Amino acid sequence: MKKKTNKKVNFKSLDSGFSLIEILVVLMIIGMLTAVVAINVLPSQDRARVDKARADIRIMEQALELYRLDMFSYPTKQEGLKALIEKPSNNRFSERYRQGGYIRRLEVDPWGSDYLYERPGTNNKPFNIISLGADGQKGGEGLDADITNWD
Repeated sequence: MKKKTNKKVNFKSLDSGFSLIEILVVLMIIGMLTAVVAINVLPSQDRARVDKARADIRIMEQALELYRLDMFSYPTKQEGLKALIEKPSNNRFSERYRQGGYIRRLEVDPWGSDYLYERPGTNNKPFNIISLGADGQKGGEGLDADITNWD
């Protein structure tokens, strides 16, 4: 004859899982980590946009200098920066224009606006290249400040 053994059923193992409090604590920790990362990363993104605008302006300045060497003058205000990617039709030295242009494409500034080209320039410059900053308007302070080739 076999002996019957009484097996105790462990109900705790059947109810294993996380309690509502544990889930809320984990969500709170994730939220706090997200806030800390956002506070540290967002200002870096703003600085990166300003640095990119300055780099774009330097590249366009160099391209304009190469244009001047080939065409004997800077593009007119009417020709604008587009003269760096397309041969101007009314220039008497257009046969000297580089095949492929002076830059591959005209970039927009990091805030999605076109760079401005002014000729004659100010601040002892033959031309001005300007990004209007985050607000897209002349002037401003901080992130809204204009970024220019004479800064």
